[in-house]
Amino acid sequence: MKKKKRSRALSVLLMMVAAIVFLSGCGGKRAEKEDADTLTVYLWSTNLYEKYAPYIQEQLPDINIEFVVGNNDLDFYRFLNENGGLPDIITCCRFSLHDASPLKDSLMDLSTTNAAGAVYDTYLNNFMNEDGSVNWLPVCADAHGFIVNKDLFEEYDIPLPTDYESFVSACRAFDEVGIRGFTADYHYDYTCMETLQGLSATELSSAAGRKWRTAYSDPDNTKKEGLDGTVWPEAFERMEQFIEDTGLSEDDLDLNYDDVTEMYKSGKLAMYFGSSSGVKMFQDQGINTAFLPFFQENGEKWLMTTPYFQVALNRDLTQDETRRQKAMKVLNVMLSDDAQNRIIYDGQDLLSYSQDVDIRLTEYLKDVKSVVEENHMYIRIASNDFFAVSKDVVSKMISGEYDAEQAYQSFNAQLLEEESTSENPVLDSQNAYSNRFHSSGGNAAYSVMANTLRGIYGTDVLIATGNSFTGSVLKAEYTEKMAGDMIMPNDLSAYSCKMSGAELKETVRNFVEGYQGGFIPFNRGSLPVVSGISVEIRETDDGYTLSKVTKDGKKVQDDDTFTVTCLAIPKHMEAYPTDDQVVFTGGDTAVEDTWIGYVSEGDAILAEPEDYMTLR
Repeated sequence: MKKKKRSRALSVLLMMVAAIVFLSGCGGKRAEKEDADTLTVYLWSTNLYEKYAPYIQEQLPDINIEFVVGNNDLDFYRFLNENGGLPDIITCCRFSLHDASPLKDSLMDLSTTNAAGAVYDTYLNNFMNEDGSVNWLPVCADAHGFIVNKDLFEEYDIPLPTDYESFVSACRAFDEVGIRGFTADYHYDYTCMETLQGLSATELSSAAGRKWRTAYSDPDNTKKEGLDGTVWPEAFERMEQFIEDTGLSEDDLDLNYDDVTEMYKSGKLAMYFGSSSGVKMFQDQGINTAFLPFFQENGEKWLMTTPYFQVALNRDLTQDETRRQKAMKVLNVMLSDDAQNRIIYDGQDLLSYSQDVDIRLTEYLKDVKSVVEENHMYIRIASNDFFAVSKDVVSKMISGEYDAEQAYQSFNAQLLEEESTSENPVLDSQNAYSNRFHSSGGNAAYSVMANTLRGIYGTDVLIATGNSFTGSVLKAEYTEKMAGDMIMPNDLSAYSCKMSGAELKETVRNFVEGYQGGFIPFNRGSLPVVSGISVEIRETDDGYTLSKVTKDGKKVQDDDTFTVTCLAIPKHMEAYPTDDQVVFTGGDTAVEDTWIGYVSEGDAILAEPEDYMTLR
């Protein structure tokens, strides 16, 4: 009898093991299917999560898209690529083919697609490799030129500039009445770089200029490319003349954006170099403001433009036709008229590089309508070395240290310098974790970072918005810069509060279901990340509903006590619905800075991930 009982018990045990194995297999297959059905899109700015990303997901309900915080630096994507983690679709704003060259063989050739065919040839040429392939496509532009106080021009009866000569005359006329005619925030690298290029947009867009730009940007060029001897010497001569004509001096190098706009607002400055958004900003303040282009030596007018971002697709997509087709659908929606209109801020102009997207100008750009219609929208050369070298060289021109010839020689020499050795690693990740969201666990990579931060902050519970982290955790050695890039930039901050279990559940509910003025999850991948607790969430047609909050497998009780840290950007936490009992403190230190401080010590260890979420 005992033997039979033992055999029966053994049979039951084997059946239970088999069931567990079967269920585990089902879970593994479900995870694999979720991975196969998911496309990962890296958006370089968190601002794109407000209207742009939700719109794309809304248009493609049958495609699960993981929107991840990317980076405004191609070095970030190089690092991912070198360590096997390049996502399906990537975007970048601070961009040049020169910096993108190491990625060329890992990206799809889009040259024969309808999306590339829609881009005006004038602009597509700036993204074409020497072999005719195209890996990156630009979207709509942010226009840069001269912000002009028309009230001051009218008050002092000074004609509004229509060409370079009248621009200089206006500067001198204002100087005579004690008002600064022109300055800009030359404290920043981009202002130095864009002024240098904008003054010579005609030449840089000429056949000789394009020839040099192609050579400089050619991914197959194995040698360092300096400046040419035709176009660029003249560009520095024009910069030198501009500095003299506008009275720029060493004092201008200390001016930041706030300094310049305050001078303009107070009537002490007639013109400054800036984005078209400045027109609306000052119009709203009651200052009659206009926007003017760069006036060229030959009489042409050009706008300096910065693509809000460039977009590229992972070449691995071509190995799976179903995924490739899905990715092309996503790309086409990303570049569509309605989607591009959601990139820009309210009241901004839509200046698209695509023939399929109607240009929509507000009253703020009416003075440069003809320039836009002529396609005189110069796309800046925005490689990392151009930013750094422009800052150095143009600053020395403004201070009087360099003349045009010396500036040219210095700029050229710095471009030809060998790159310095890379930083030493500060964090060695021994394991890789995917950033794909799974309904039966959540996001493993995000869990690693959330759990690590919970330890750093010494808090019982950590809750982070779904866009707090920047993708997969790679099995790699991280430099301080790359480790810092694991955390969302743009002022992600930590806010802490001691609260009851009931208040904790309400806090989690606000992050899951969204609240007015806060970050509202719009798909699975945008759901919040929690550490120290587990949550059960129900997905409905109207969004997401919190069902349960547990800690260590037990339901959180209303009278339990917790220290809670929330990660969010300031504007979202300012809108958080608090009461007398729940008052968050902190927000004075960026999470990225706290993270870098931790990893830079050199002995940082990443926490293990947890299954923190069940989505039903």
